[in-house]
Amino acid sequence: MADILKIFLIILGILTIYVSYWLLAEALFPSLVERARQHYRRPFRISVLGLAAAIVPVVLGLAMANLPHPLLKMVGIALVVTPAMLGLAGSAGLTLRIGAGLPSPVDEAQPWRRVLRGGILLACSFLLPVVGWIVIPLWVLVSGFGAFILSVREMSQERRQTDNLVPAGQAVG
Repeated sequence: MADILKIFLIILGILTIYVSYWLLAEALFPSLVERARQHYRRPFRISVLGLAAAIVPVVLGLAMANLPHPLLKMVGIALVVTPAMLGLAGSAGLTLRIGAGLPSPVDEAQPWRRVLRGGILLACSFLLPVVGWIVIPLWVLVSGFGAFILSVREMSQERRQTDNLVPAGQAVG
């Protein structure tokens, strides 16, 4: 019985961590999460972009993590973890998209509840054996990384456009 409880609590903890990171992304970067939500209209595009962008750092990071020097190991681990963390931030857009499909009267006063509802549902899909343990979480991270990249690029393009609209000699405030 203790082994079953241990495994249950580990799985529950991992799923709670996913939902916590999605809520954290919504709290700290709401405009990025909203942009990522818009990019999830084209999930194939962001998945391909995320996969293409993640291959080099992950492969390089895994190679560096197997080297004997401790500093190179740390850099290698950072190269693997960074796309995953950015993927979690981008995939908060997916949870927002799922949660917005389940509207509630509380959403106007507490918009973060959309991410909570969507995150709980998405995390529950991770419970499906094999597909939910491997395929869906990897797709969520890869597509989230692609959504993150497109959202950041879009935000920087908008920032450049607004900087170009400000007449010379005026302060941007």
